[in-house]
Amino acid sequence: MASYSTLTDNGMVFTTRLAGGKGGRNHFEAELRHLQVRQINSTPNHPTTCGKVERFHQTLKKALTKQPPAASITELQTQIDAFVDEYNHRRPHRSLPHRATPATIYTSRPKANPASRIDTHNRVRTDRVDQAGSVTLRVNGRLHHIGIGRHHYRTRVLILAQDHHITVINAATGEVLRDLTLDPTRDYQPTGAPKGPKRKKP
Repeated sequence: MASYSTLTDNGMVFTTRLAGGKGGRNHFEAELRHLQVRQINSTPNHPTTCGKVERFHQTLKKALTKQPPAASITELQTQIDAFVDEYNHRRPHRSLPHRATPATIYTSRPKANPASRIDTHNRVRTDRVDQAGSVTLRVNGRLHHIGIGRHHYRTRVLILAQDHHITVINAATGEVLRDLTLDPTRDYQPTGAPKGPKRKKP
């Protein structure tokens, strides 16, 4: 079973599957098969599948044009490595909640296995912990309250949802505040923390 995968559009340079299979696999497909790399192609007429990586390439090209021309492949690779590090770990991203970095989002999300691609419902949303110490998330049309803790009141958070797997992280620090499997039968998802002693009535 392949442990690596590629994701491309359906251009003829990547695949011949939409050409009726005439002529068999092209050289790229044959090389992936030889290397035991799983090939995944975007859905036809759905260009947004690869839109993010294409936008990344545009940003990379603009950054490289501001650098002195590389004199060798090694020098070019050094420039690219420096850009990727800046892009992922330090550069604020307007498209991400609270201008988080890609590294913050990536390290907090559940990871997919490329050998067994599953069609899951992935979402990222923002919220602020309310006075009761919880955040809300709507799943299959039903609103659920997820306990975080009253001491996190007013903390801005990112809620990462992969079907019923929910991760809540501090948007400013990347700290994971909750990681749980949501129980769709319950409106409130408790933290599991022990309750304090009940006050005696006077």
